Amino acid sequence: MNLFGKTLSELQQIVKELKFPRYTAKQISDWLYKKDIKEFDEMTNLSKKMRNILKNNYEYGISKYVNVQESADETKKYLFKTENEKYIESAYIPDNKRATLCVSSQAGCKFACSFCMTGQMGFNGNLSACEILNQIKSLPEKDKLTNIVFMGMGEPLDNIDELLKSIEILTSDYGFAISPRRITVSTIGIIDGLKRFLNESNCNLALSLHTPFEDERSKIMPAQKTNQLRELMRIIRKIDFSGQRRISFEYIMFQDFNDTQKHINELTRLLHGIKCRLNLIPFHQIKGTNLKGTNYKNIEIFKTKLNSKGVLTTIRKSRGMDINAACGLLYFKKLNSQKKKNIE
Repeated sequence: MNLFGKTLSELQQIVKELKFPRYTAKQISDWLYKKDIKEFDEMTNLSKKMRNILKNNYEYGISKYVNVQESADETKKYLFKTENEKYIESAYIPDNKRATLCVSSQAGCKFACSFCMTGQMGFNGNLSACEILNQIKSLPEKDKLTNIVFMGMGEPLDNIDELLKSIEILTSDYGFAISPRRITVSTIGIIDGLKRFLNESNCNLALSLHTPFEDERSKIMPAQKTNQLRELMRIIRKIDFSGQRRISFEYIMFQDFNDTQKHINELTRLLHGIKCRLNLIPFHQIKGTNLKGTNYKNIEIFKTKLNSKGVLTTIRKSRGMDINAACGLLYFKKLNSQKKKNIE
């Protein structure tokens, strides 16, 4: 069992079972989350006997990435191996003074959205909090990070327990002590998970909208059939987003599907009264779908019309296109099928 990825309360239970002093839990959490060590022997304020007991009962839990690809725009895509011998990818996106890590929460995805490469992989399991946080802890650029977004492989709210554990460790004083304002969780909208996320964390929310019409959403997002948009919006409207917590809506632009005047009108109605941002995202063509992307000129027109109606709308810049690190393109078959840069 891995020690990395345990919350302080879990560490307190562990030290109790091992008959360590209670304060040892805080010492261990400091080593795990605040200091850059790789093994128990480096926990120098624990006795040698304690360190040996930890070694005999637990794995440390940190594992280095397997491979990395670097884009012409300096985006990097890291490949990690999971505990069940699967692979996940995360994307590091530097942008002037901002540096964002796009983190995965599952290996593959079960929800099969028609515009997403990860959905074509199928579902290969939930990531543990250890595996989620390892993407951050093992990142060579971790000290440069300003933002973390759960927008990688998988649906975060379908792995709600491990997501919330990860967020607790990321934001707690005993953990990484990152402000919730720096963390955004993106979701297609899983009702039960959404309720827990909004009630049990203060992090930002990004809802994958892609069309304001229920019937259209069902065509491209199968989860819509059991997690209807009207219920998602009812839950969202109960939350105050006028303070530090932010909400955004993600909207991939599809030609002749969701880029018409009727969509502008319905988006204006749907989002009225919610302090939010609508992010328009160019669609990157993938195999297995008839969807086509709206050209950039029409995306600009769409944005201008929405802004004129009072809907704060921006266009998200695509990054890492040449290494398939952009939105919806994370996909992994097997290690030898891709051109990767080996670890030195």
